Amino acid sequence: MNNNIITKLSYGVYIVTTWSEGRPVGCVANSIMQVTAEPATFAVSINRDNFTNACIKDIKKFAISVLAESSDPKLIGTFGFKSSRVVDKFDGVDYSVQSRLPVLNDSCGYIVCDVIDTMETDTHTVFLGKLVAADSFGSKTPMTYDYYHKVIKGGAPKTAPTYVAEEQTEKTQGGKKYRCTICGYVYEGDEVPDDYMCPICGVGKDLFEEI
Repeated sequence: MNNNIITKLSYGVYIVTTWSEGRPVGCVANSIMQVTAEPATFAVSINRDNFTNACIKDIKKFAISVLAESSDPKLIGTFGFKSSRVVDKFDGVDYSVQSRLPVLNDSCGYIVCDVIDTMETDTHTVFLGKLVAADSFGSKTPMTYDYYHKVIKGGAPKTAPTYVAEEQTEKTQGGKKYRCTICGYVYEGDEVPDDYMCPICGVGKDLFEEI
């Protein structure tokens, strides 16, 4: 079976947010889609091990911030490769509260939903949310997963639905490359410079491995 066809599916890059006892929390997601037009309903897939999953189940609300190509890549490092259980992901992040939910200002805009149903899989919960608010922040270009992978050269966390497909893609690519063992960012060159810092998660050369 050739799973490489899976990488041809289109995805965006989003940050899904909610609250935990009054504290804003969130995580990166790329498996989000609109499933109905009227009423507007969205499906969001969140790994069951993610702290955000439990918080959405508790609050029964979530917001989607649509990342732009111009969004700071470190947002992906913070929200995608750290846990809200132990880290305040919103520390130093420019955000606002819209329709009672936290949303990132460094984005194309946001969608706020009330959870109306859920579906459990072996690893993920698919939340169905009814649209209650939305807005656009100018005319920024949305970031696609393909752009994130090929231009920013980032990887997927192990909790992402696309993790296996991406790992298979990396193994088929040639050339000398080094991968960040924390976030999966791929550096291309003869050697990682001694003073190099990962542009996504901020770690140094010692946490890169040749692939």
